[in-house]
Amino acid sequence: MSQLPFTSKLPDVGTTIFSVMSALAQQHGAINLSQGFPDYPCHPRLTQALGEAAQLGHNQYAPMPGLPALRQAIAAKLQLQHGSAFDADAEITVTAGATQALFTTIAAVLHPGDAAIVLDPSYDSYAPAIAAQGAQAIRVPILPPQFAVDWERVEAAVTPRTRLIIVNNPNNPSTSVWGTQDLAQLAAIAERHNLLVLADEVYEHLVLDGLQHHSVLAHPALRQRSVAVYSFGKTFHATGWKVGYMVAPAAITAELRKLHQFLVFSVSTPAQHALAAHLADASHWQGLSAFFQPKRDLLAAGLSQAGFGLVPSQGTYFQLADYSALQPDMDDVTFARWLTTEHGVASIPVSVFYAQPPQGMRVVRFCFAKQDSTLQQAVQRLARV
Repeated sequence: MSQLPFTSKLPDVGTTIFSVMSALAQQHGAINLSQGFPDYPCHPRLTQALGEAAQLGHNQYAPMPGLPALRQAIAAKLQLQHGSAFDADAEITVTAGATQALFTTIAAVLHPGDAAIVLDPSYDSYAPAIAAQGAQAIRVPILPPQFAVDWERVEAAVTPRTRLIIVNNPNNPSTSVWGTQDLAQLAAIAERHNLLVLADEVYEHLVLDGLQHHSVLAHPALRQRSVAVYSFGKTFHATGWKVGYMVAPAAITAELRKLHQFLVFSVSTPAQHALAAHLADASHWQGLSAFFQPKRDLLAAGLSQAGFGLVPSQGTYFQLADYSALQPDMDDVTFARWLTTEHGVASIPVSVFYAQPPQGMRVVRFCFAKQDSTLQQAVQRLARV
């Protein structure tokens, strides 16, 4: 067939930069610090629980909103975190990873001609999901090196067609973490313009240097108009399981589930049983900052010694590095390819997370969710740059 019998909804979308850089890393035998996935196993109790659930016969469809035991375990976790009750039946929905939760919310809220505000640098699934609804992504840049939100600029971007604002805290890729004043400003704008907030909080437990994550679920005004999205893959080092969840007020959840049931209907049953059992021990998620901070420090020290300038990593499991002292004439896409092919370490160019990158940006992103031995090997290679 020479021509498609329909018009593409995403004519400008190709293979993601994550797939491109991972394939390039494999081709050249490079250490892959580009894509955000661990190279170490998840907790043995979690995998043991998965096998036990399958052997016990939990292999058929789970209930559409999620296994009751898992939703109740999530509600207990949220109450421990935020000090308030959440309705496991009416406010929590188990999803096929955070990406499905994000798409479901965007598709449920936006109609053709609507608009959604996205803060750049932004995760690469937001804008395509908006475009697929026939809506417009209004991109508001957050600029290095502080990556602080200009809330006046955000409010100026609101139009009568704006229905949704998408936020990501801790932010991937900037690694910044919001303070309470940021949430107060977000709440004021959302209330003034009657906007729904889609809060991508998948890195909620990966906050470093003693900082605290401030969730929309802990802010009374935002909780009433937000969908908060989470990822067990990020929390429990099991990205391949693709299990997450979304939390929203009952009326909003009812609308999300109308679409959720026709996208995936339900999520892996044995995985839900395993996760419900694993959540019973809060230490599995409460200790993540202490687990990741030494890994960040190991990679950061190596990058600094190699001549990179470091952007402070406050959260997530990524480290941004400015290479302008090493290869000032290379744009970041070219540099990321060069570093992969010539020095055997793969990264992600940060410009791809912007609709209009800041002029002269010379920053790449490295993932430190790796074994210490992997990070040490990467540091040795980077020392030769």
